[in-house]
Amino acid sequence: MSRAGATPRERTGRTPADHLADYTGAVYGSMLAASVVIGAGSLGEFPRLHLVILLLLTGVVFWVAHVHAQLFGARLAERTPDRATVLRVAREEWPIVKAAVPPAVAVAVSPLLGLDLDGALWLSVAVAVAGQVGWSAYGAWRAGASWRLVAVSASVNLVLGLAIIVFKLAVTH
Repeated sequence: MSRAGATPRERTGRTPADHLADYTGAVYGSMLAASVVIGAGSLGEFPRLHLVILLLLTGVVFWVAHVHAQLFGARLAERTPDRATVLRVAREEWPIVKAAVPPAVAVAVSPLLGLDLDGALWLSVAVAVAGQVGWSAYGAWRAGASWRLVAVSASVNLVLGLAIIVFKLAVTH
């Protein structure tokens, strides 16, 4: 059978559900980071370090919330989670935090690029949206989706990222 007509398992050696949560968290974390930057941008002038810290701490808070939801949602009904389960879920949800790092780095290095605060915000949003699109495409590909579905996933996430930007422009102008 040709690779194009093969099942996801035949093409990649994985089932569509393998590793999906890793990339879902990264996509979500990237969208969260873009939202944080857009929200912070409406506050006026502030030190860039505050935005770097806000991005990272928001990622951590949402990571803890996702870990809590995973552990105490459906799992609590089955049994009390043990240490191994807690660590596994924490590791699975960690991409939410990791997705905040590139936009935070973009803010941190923006002075080296000669950008003012507004430029730093736009760079950070662009990095976050690029991460969102990239992680969604990569996750779809890793799950064994066809190239068409990979493109659809990337396109949907690009539209969602652009929607955040349009909302910012509509609200602040």
